[in-house]
Parts: sequence; structure tokens; C-alpha cells
Amino acid sequence: MAAILDVEGRILDVSDVWAARMGYSRDELLRRRPIELASALSARRIREQYIPRYRETGRLDRLAIEFVTREGTSFEAFVTTTAEYGTDGEFLYSLCVFAEVSDQALLERRYQDHYQSTPAMLHTIDPDGHITEVSNHWLRKLGYDRDEVLGRSILDFMTDESRRPLEGRMREVISEGERENVPRQMRTKSGEVIDVLMSSKTERDAHQAIIRTFVASKDVTDRNRAEASLKLAYAEIARLKEELERERDYLREEVRVSMNFGRIVGGSPALGAMLARIEAVADTPANVLIIGETGTGKELVAHAIHARSGRADAPLVKVNCASIPDELFESEFFGHVRGAFTGAHRDRVGRFQLADGGTIFLDEVGEIPIELQGKLLRVIQERQFERVGDDTTRSVDVRVIAATNKDLEKAVEAGEFREDLYYRLSVFPVQVPPLRRRADDVIQLAVHFLEQVCREFGRPVPVLTQGQVEALRRYDWPGNVRELKNVIERAVILSRGGALRLDLSLPEASAVAPVAAAVSPPAVGGGDAAVNAQPAEAFLTEAQMREQQRANLIAALRAANWKISGKGGAADRLGIRPTTLTDRMRALQIKRPARDS
Repeated sequence: MAAILDVEGRILDVSDVWAARMGYSRDELLRRRPIELASALSARRIREQYIPRYRETGRLDRLAIEFVTREGTSFEAFVTTTAEYGTDGEFLYSLCVFAEVSDQALLERRYQDHYQSTPAMLHTIDPDGHITEVSNHWLRKLGYDRDEVLGRSILDFMTDESRRPLEGRMREVISEGERENVPRQMRTKSGEVIDVLMSSKTERDAHQAIIRTFVASKDVTDRNRAEASLKLAYAEIARLKEELERERDYLREEVRVSMNFGRIVGGSPALGAMLARIEAVADTPANVLIIGETGTGKELVAHAIHARSGRADAPLVKVNCASIPDELFESEFFGHVRGAFTGAHRDRVGRFQLADGGTIFLDEVGEIPIELQGKLLRVIQERQFERVGDDTTRSVDVRVIAATNKDLEKAVEAGEFREDLYYRLSVFPVQVPPLRRRADDVIQLAVHFLEQVCREFGRPVPVLTQGQVEALRRYDWPGNVRELKNVIERAVILSRGGALRLDLSLPEASAVAPVAAAVSPPAVGGGDAAVNAQPAEAFLTEAQMREQQRANLIAALRAANWKISGKGGAADRLGIRPTTLTDRMRALQIKRPARDS
């Protein structure tokens, strides 16, 4: 079946077989265009696709066109059209050859149309792994044209990692038959790697010889990346949880150590009154303000309240407000996210979040800058906060115990402390009595510290003499319990031969110093007979002892350039707390000279 067309696509001549198949006479078909005999869908394809392609190439191969006969029935034919030119290059005519599609060929073509147009990644390979057919979706995913793919090995489109196990054994792998969800990686034309799951089914003939293998691939790149990201997120959560637990355990240990693992020692009336208030408030959710001079044991009181509360199994987190730089208060209290400010290289959990479910102890609360007191008030009132650099609002359940050696009422009057914050903190104030009001407890505390220090140093515990007891009772203790502990510790360090050298540790104790043997040099002109002097008492007067202590503190302050706290400060060099050093400077009337300012 054939026809000859002129330059305008009109039929110049047509075979009798073609005319008969269409139901027309030859004369009726002359001067008509094949497009007029096609179905509406095929006519549109001829106009929009086939004619432009023919004008460019001068040839069309095996185009599937549906024709409508004179009786109105339709059939499909493959049409091959070739332009013929004269010796001078002038167009002569077009030759169209029509091959009617058989039922089997029609089914095959329709199958191929569906195969190519399906929205799935499909490809078919021969027994050697060469691609014989591929879907349009497969081509779009990898960025290739069909003629760049057909005939090539499927291995050409896989990454080295996926290709390596298959090289040299494609027939063996294909002969294994059906496979499901095999993970592979493919590389696009642009070089991008995509993750796929491949499922395959092999078609065989009657003799079980392999005809072809159909492969369906599912792009799981986004899913795998999301899973990987989720795994990283879970790993980060686990890391942060572990870090949080370590920090929590560390803070618990820090508080436990700072509280001397201890108990409140003593039985004086002043101490009994304080203990009664602790028992009254401990098992309530009320905020507590502990008031007392430096060194009276406010931390121990906070520990006692927490230990007797319903939150005893939860953390007690301490914050020393006096040691935090103003610019880091918010981060210390509430935490920050990475990049929130210079130096924030990772997320950090704040102390309030660490104390969630437990108690937070704000030591020296009067040192918090007034511009930050509003944020502290908010978390106490609303139990909500945001980390620095984060928009997420977090909720916490925290009981607040605060401590101060300042008169906060006067600070409120002076505009240095918010009145509303003061009333929030002082729901239940607990006054810690100074040691000078606990004269009955001084010796009991001294014995307690003596046993504790000797146990830590691995030394035998000496017995306090009556003179030492009187000296301890007579002393005014401006540094309170902390000073008493320091005095006992220094006395143990200086002790030799089992005698407690309280005389070298406490000025008031110099009058009861133990006798120390001193050997005088030989008498002048004594010849072979050396004469030993009588034993003499070695001691310092109270004034000498105080002057020696004063000179030692000044030397340490000058060495630290009069810096009191922090690393390298005088307190750090002396091995004492900054507050203890401040109290001793006040007691010994030490001030920074103007020339050292």
C-alpha cells in the first residue's frame, strides 16, 4: 500500500490496494491529503508533530496513524514517508508506504506506548544487561534522551559502589529470577547520585531461556536523606541527653561536695529556731529566701530544705550569681542555641532546665543586675522561658531557693533590686544565725570539722585542750562557720607530733600555744664542752599574728594586682573563697591603696 504526494501533501497517485482498503476509488483519493483521512487525534499529531519533523529531516519512519474508511470504520497503519529530490536538489514528490498494523503488532505498540508513558522508572534489559526499552519517567529522572540509553549496559548508569558487585556476573544475577527492593545507587547525566530500590522479573521462553528482564525502580533519595537526617537528629538528641545527664550528675556532686556531704551541726537555741522554720517550709512548694552573713552555711540550709522536700530525688542545681558576668546571666539561667552570640559554638542547657522537676539554688541573688531581674521574675511567675537565640518557649517546674548576705529591703529602696522579685523570692524567709550567736555550737562544730579534716588527711584526731576550747569560744568569728572550718583545717596542716597548732591558725589561741623545744647555739669559747640553752617558749602575740596575716593577704593581693575573685585572683592564690577574703580584708581593715588603683 503506497501513495505519492506533491509538495503540498496532496495525493498524486495511490495504489489500488490502499484505495480499496480505504473504500474509495483511485480518482476519489487524488488531490486529497492523507491527513483528511485520519482520525481527529492522528490528524492533530500529524499537524503538530509529524509535519514539522518531516520539514526538518525529509523523512518519517513508522508513524502510527489511525485512518477512517469511507464506511466509518478505523484501522491503524505504520506510515513511512520519504522525500525524493532531483539531481539539481529540487523537490519532486514524497513516497508514503502504509503497513497496516496486525492485532498482535497493535497490542505490542499500545503496550510500548503505555510502557513509555507510565509515571514509573521502568527499564527492560536483555540477558547481558543491555537496555532494550526504557520509560519516559526513567529518562526524566536520569536526564537522558532515549537514543542515549538504548543498547547500553545498565551498569553504565550505576555508581561505582553499586556496579562493582555486578561486573562480570550480569547473566548470573539475571538468571536468579525475581528480586524485590534491592538497594542501588544510580548517577544522573549531571552527576547527581540518586538512591533507588530495584525490583525485577525475568521472562523466559518454553525452554527456560531468558528473553528479557523487566526492572522497576523506586526513587528513595528523599526518604533516605530524611531518614539519615532523622538519625543524626536522634543521635544529637541522645548526645545532648547524655551530656545533660552528665552535667546534672556533676552539678549534684558539686552541690553535695560544697555542702560537705553534711548535716547541720549544733544545738543552740538560735539554731533550733532556724531548724523549726526549715521543717515548716521544706515539704511545701513555697519559694524560700535564706538570709545570713557570709559563711553562716546558707548553702547547707538550702540543701536541708531540698532534702526534706518532695523533690529530694530530683536535682538541686546551684547558681552562684556573684560569679557570673553580666553578659552571660541570661545564657547561664536559660541556655542558648548555637550561633546566638560570639563563642556560642553549640547548644547549651541552662540551669533552670537542668533543675526541671527539682530545686534551683540562687546563691548571692542580690548580685543579679537589675536589668535582668525581670526575666528571672518571669520564669518564677510563669514557669516559662526562651533560650538565648531561640523562639521556642519552654516550660519548667522548678522550686526556687535564694540566698543573700545583703539587706534586700534596703536594696529595693535604693532601686537596686526589684520589689516584685523580692516579694516573689521571700515567700518564706529563713534567717541563718551568725556563729557569734551560737556560742554553744562552736566547740561541737570544731570537733566535727576536726574529725572530718583529719579523716580526709589521713591523720590521727587530736584532742582539743581546755585552753584551745576557751580560745575558740572567745573569738568573735567574723567569717562564721566557714572561717571556723578554715581555722581547723590550717591547724591540722600545721600540726606536728600530734599537737594541734591552733596557736598558728587562730590569733586568739596564741596564749595557749604548746611548748616547743628550741636549741641555742654553743656558748662562745666553750671549747670541747658545748653548753645547751634552756628550752624557751616560741610564740607570737595576737597583734603579731594579726599583722602577719594582714601582711600575707596584702602580699597575695599585690601579686594578683588587687584582683579578688576569678582565676589567678588573690582568693584563688590563697585557696579560699572570694567572700572569705573580702570578710578578712574588712576585719583587718585592708583597702587598696590609691597608688595601686
